[in-house]
Amino acid sequence: MKNKKIIVFLVVLAVVISAFFLVKKNSKTGSANELTKEINPTIGTIRVIISTTGTVLPKNRLAIKPPVNGRVDSILVHEGDMVTIGQTLAWMSSIERAALLDAARAQGEAVVQYWQRVYKGIPLLSPIGGEVIVATVQPGQTVTTNDPVMVISDHLIIRAQVDETDIGKISVGQKAVVSLDAYPNNKIAAIVEHMYYESKTVNNVTIYEVDLVPEIVPPFFRSGMNASIDFVIDSKENILVIPVEAVQRVDNETFVMLHSGKGKGSVKRQVSLGISDDKNIEVLSGLNEDDAIVVKSKKYALPKSDTGTNPFMPGRKKPTQPSSGQSR
Repeated sequence: MKNKKIIVFLVVLAVVISAFFLVKKNSKTGSANELTKEINPTIGTIRVIISTTGTVLPKNRLAIKPPVNGRVDSILVHEGDMVTIGQTLAWMSSIERAALLDAARAQGEAVVQYWQRVYKGIPLLSPIGGEVIVATVQPGQTVTTNDPVMVISDHLIIRAQVDETDIGKISVGQKAVVSLDAYPNNKIAAIVEHMYYESKTVNNVTIYEVDLVPEIVPPFFRSGMNASIDFVIDSKENILVIPVEAVQRVDNETFVMLHSGKGKGSVKRQVSLGISDDKNIEVLSGLNEDDAIVVKSKKYALPKSDTGTNPFMPGRKKPTQPSSGQSR
């Protein structure tokens, strides 16, 4: 009976000792996996943005088509030229006039000039002022009433696709920053000009189209270019900011941990916060630039390699294969 009590006591003692060392090991591991650093609030800028993509397009794209079937006699403008309302863009002949002039050429230049004066050509006029963005038809080419001789755009815009969850944060007149995929280092300031009322479904996502007008149209703007757009929802400069990771929240209380100045302890300080982005958050009250904030973060490390006793894992010698003369 006495031996049984001794055995039970030894078992309980072994369990207690094992639990003690296990807790001690875990506490050391937890401390080893934590990084503690001190930071100070700084003066900086925070911009809250919504990012999306879009395309450079003409605001009004107008194809100039001939009123009758016939032949283009001359083109007076080229791609990239700016034109005004009522400007003559090209001259053309109807099928009958083109046939008459061809027959007159066999009789001499004087006959041709006579019929050119008597039978006037048809001018193609610009109905709007803008830029010629397409002019591929050449003089002498036969065209129909369905063939555009050239295309005019009044001005280029950026048409963005905004998710329905973000459209409520955007309004007409709002500022944005545009960068083209072809010129990623050029940042173009733009303003929201129009927001479409009808939604579209793109890849099973409901989006709304938003038109933006660049404040200054760069010379490298081309219709069809892909663009990245950052809508500026809110922006503040010269404000006191701290990293988002420094802020702790419990219930309705927002606070940071400050270095106490006595040993390695820290004290809790309640703060009032403003706008934030992915990295920083604005401090409205509770801190100044001289405060030392204690920030704790997790330290991650790759697990140690443990190949076990598998002889085929790297770092282990493979078993020596017996030679053909050895017995198996």
